[in-house]
Amino acid sequence: MIEPFLSALPVLKKLEDSGYEAYFVGGSVRDFLLQKPISDVDIATSATPEEVKQVFSKTVDVGIEHGTILVLFRNNSYEITTFRTESEYEDYRRPKDVSFIRNLIDDLKRRDFTMNAIAMDRSGNLIDPFDGQKSIQEKIIKTVGIAEERFQEDALRMMRAVRFMSQLSFSIELQTMAVLNKLAPLLGKIAVERKRTEFEKLLIGPNCKEAIELMVETGLYLYLPGLTNGREPLNNLLHFNWHNLSKFEMWAILLYCLNIEGKEIEQFLRNWRMAIKDIRGIQQIIIFLKLRLNKDWEPYELYLAKRETIVSVEKLYQVLNGINEVHIINQLLKLYDNLPIKDKGDLVVTGNDLLGWYNQKAGPWLKDSLLAIERAVVEGKILNEKNKIKEWLMECNQK
Repeated sequence: MIEPFLSALPVLKKLEDSGYEAYFVGGSVRDFLLQKPISDVDIATSATPEEVKQVFSKTVDVGIEHGTILVLFRNNSYEITTFRTESEYEDYRRPKDVSFIRNLIDDLKRRDFTMNAIAMDRSGNLIDPFDGQKSIQEKIIKTVGIAEERFQEDALRMMRAVRFMSQLSFSIELQTMAVLNKLAPLLGKIAVERKRTEFEKLLIGPNCKEAIELMVETGLYLYLPGLTNGREPLNNLLHFNWHNLSKFEMWAILLYCLNIEGKEIEQFLRNWRMAIKDIRGIQQIIIFLKLRLNKDWEPYELYLAKRETIVSVEKLYQVLNGINEVHIINQLLKLYDNLPIKDKGDLVVTGNDLLGWYNQKAGPWLKDSLLAIERAVVEGKILNEKNKIKEWLMECNQK
């Protein structure tokens, strides 16, 4: 057994010593079997939420109505969820009622895919009633029980299936695939925020191309914001070769293929319920990508773009032009590193200096003058020295 399971073993032991069953479950067990990195573990127990709170002194009710308690234990936090069954689902999104139970198998039965329905005890023994290990070995995404029932319970599971296809490079079982085609319209009932989370994970998966292709084939894309007419643009996206693009870079190349520009970019991303900070980051990439597609970088553009955007834009430029030349990116970063200043705060002059030199009231001229100085210093026309800048300004005013 490896971390973070080892650190969590005392949590399981404490529950067991109190007379309850406790297991590691879900994605952490799956990723352990796949030998993938594990960030945190999920724990399932026969103890009810109130019983969990009696066992541990420090707890937070993060989702007590669904049986989940956050336990703070030895400088770590663990989500512990009571074994449960779920009643009929409302609006293909959430169960009407949750019932707490004492049986692990019945708890595993409600989960989405067989690979996610494996439990592990503190000795490392696996409880796998639905052959999840076989699915993992065969690299197959298969629902627990009848696919139609699982997807009708929570239609987001259809997006999760395609997301796992992208992340894990697994195939979707044929029967499950047929149900994706049939029930795709139910995805329209799911909150945009939940769809965006899955879509973004899909976009940065190593098997992203095949996942997007499947979304087009099954019609799932029709129920994502702004993609109703996206069949051709999505197919165009598949013609490019890319690897290791970031989330923002993938959004940027998607927008490029959709031919969305200007103010439409912000509206498109707002429709995905994206944070303003993220929207601005993607817009920044697209602005400089558009410039880069028309000409080579200039010093002032490198200065305005900053290091992270330079890398993103150049990666996308190379993808769109079918080239892969890392040394060009390194050369551009070297040019950026050698710029005289990296920020306007690096200028040796301020607005107060200019007010003193000109003996004028502040006005639009002040901002324009500072911008002109900033650009001239970046482009190497003048040194970032007060006397040189003053001389340059006086010469400009005499022209």
